[in-house]
Amino acid sequence: MNKGQIFDFFSRLAEANPAPMTELEYGNAYQLLVAVTLSAQATDVGVNKATRALFREVETPQQMVDLGEDALKQHIKTIGLFNTKAKNVIALSEILVRDFGGEVPQDRDALTTLPGVGRKTANVVLNTAFGQETFAVDTHIFRVGNRTGLAPGKTVLAVEDKLEKRVPQPFRRDAHHWLILHGRYVCKARKPECWRCIVSDLCRFKPKMPAPGSVAEAA
Repeated sequence: MNKGQIFDFFSRLAEANPAPMTELEYGNAYQLLVAVTLSAQATDVGVNKATRALFREVETPQQMVDLGEDALKQHIKTIGLFNTKAKNVIALSEILVRDFGGEVPQDRDALTTLPGVGRKTANVVLNTAFGQETFAVDTHIFRVGNRTGLAPGKTVLAVEDKLEKRVPQPFRRDAHHWLILHGRYVCKARKPECWRCIVSDLCRFKPKMPAPGSVAEAA
């Protein structure tokens, strides 16, 4: 895509969804950090089911430490890898209390020193909680970036670098959410729904997937 096409691409996504938001449920930056940490290899729906009761009890790192690992496991046992995730959440909470005054740092390098927090998780927190212009490349964004030609790259970091260079203002803050939602609900992995995609004419993916039951699909 050229610069004009990229601007048009995001203009259409913005018009369709002016205020995109994460589908994870949270009340503050700490709860968001916990939710994103738990979401690795899990769905947002599954994480939300597990954290609703948890977040009624726990709003701060100190409260999580006080809750303890065993009780945390009971809350999140429906999520994959819950044993490891519980250890990480308790450990990162202890570090936040000890080293950061109980606050979530607004710095990627500091965030990625926390157990279970990688670059993607840090970018989500920085963007969603603090409004920083970061691009958290998950499987959806990686697919959309490559399939459409918006930000092709062989690695997650390569796609992130392309997005950093190519996404223009005023779209940089919300680009992360638009791309995730587009990949999750329209530009799906196995059967992209090209027939209802508002940016299909800008996308390099071919052949376009026809609507179910259409003459083109039957052919």
